[in-house]
Amino acid sequence: MCRGNARRKIFLDDDDRYRFLSLLHESMKTYQVSLHTYVMMDSHFHLVVETARANLSEFMRRFNICYTGWFHYHHGTCGHLYQGRYKSCLVDADNHLLELSRYVHLNPIRGRKHHDHPDYRNRLAYLRRYQWSSLPGYLNTNWINGLITYDMIIEMIGGRHEYGRFIIAGIRYGIDDPFENVQHQAILGDENFVALVKSRYIHEGSLRDQPSYRDVLSEKLSLKDVLLCVSKVCSLSVESLKRRRGDGLCRGLLVEMLYRCCGLTLAAIGRFVGGIDYGGVHQLRRRLKRQMNNSERVMEMFYAVETSVKKLCSK
Repeated sequence: MCRGNARRKIFLDDDDRYRFLSLLHESMKTYQVSLHTYVMMDSHFHLVVETARANLSEFMRRFNICYTGWFHYHHGTCGHLYQGRYKSCLVDADNHLLELSRYVHLNPIRGRKHHDHPDYRNRLAYLRRYQWSSLPGYLNTNWINGLITYDMIIEMIGGRHEYGRFIIAGIRYGIDDPFENVQHQAILGDENFVALVKSRYIHEGSLRDQPSYRDVLSEKLSLKDVLLCVSKVCSLSVESLKRRRGDGLCRGLLVEMLYRCCGLTLAAIGRFVGGIDYGGVHQLRRRLKRQMNNSERVMEMFYAVETSVKKLCSK
C-alpha cells in the first residue's frame, strides 16, 4: 500500500489512473510479478501481488519512480508524491488471501458517506460501477482485465457467483481489518506460518530489513547455462559477451536473462559481466527494452533466448 504525502491525492484525473495501470503492467512484465487484486483510491492504492522471484522491493521501486515521474511531468509539480516507503506484508495465501481480497475490494465504500447508507444494494451498485479496482472482473467475465490473475481466489470460493455473495455479505455485515492481525510488522498468517517464514527466510533482523529473497526462493539456472544460451543466439563467444566493451544488444540480453533466471542482484550481475556498476546494468536493461519496442529483430532475439532458457528449465 502507498499513500499520498500528507494524505494528498496521487490521482488527479483519469489520465493519471490509466498511466498508473500502464506502468503497473510494464513493471509486472519486467519483474515477473502476478497481480491478484488492486484498488486505486484518490489518495492511496492497494496491490495484492505474487512475486515468483521474491523481488518486491525492486518491483515497487521501479514502479513508484516511474509513476512519480509521470505525475510530476503531467501536472507540473515536484517533490515527494508518497508518504514514505510503501507498506507491505507477506500473506499466508491459504488462510488469508480470500479475506484480504474482499477487504481491498470494499475500499471504495469504506468512507462514511457509503458506510451509513441503509440499503446495501446501493453500495453494491457503486462497487460494480467503480472502474478503478479489480472487483468487476471477479463478478462478471465480461469485465475480465488482462492484468489480473483471478484463478487462485475464484477457485478458493468456488466461482464468480459465490465471490459475489461473499462481497455482498461483507457489505451487509461488515468485516474486520485483516491488517490488524499482521505479526512482526510484516507477516499476515497464523503461528505456524509465521514460524515457517522465520525459520526459512529470516536469519538476522526482520523480514522488512531483507527485501529480496530471490536467491532463496527462485528455481535458479546456473550463470553458465544462461551465458551459453545468449552466446548461441547472438553467435558470440562467451568471452566477448562478458567483455566490458562487448556488443551492447547481446550484453543487454545477457543481463536481462541473468536477472530473470539466476536470482542475482543488479550489482552481482555487473560484477559478472565485466565489472560494471548497478547503474550500468540498469542502463543495459533499459536500452534493451527500448530496442525491443522499436525492432522486431531484437524482439525475435529476445524470444529465442527466452525459449532456449525455458528448455533448460524443463529438463
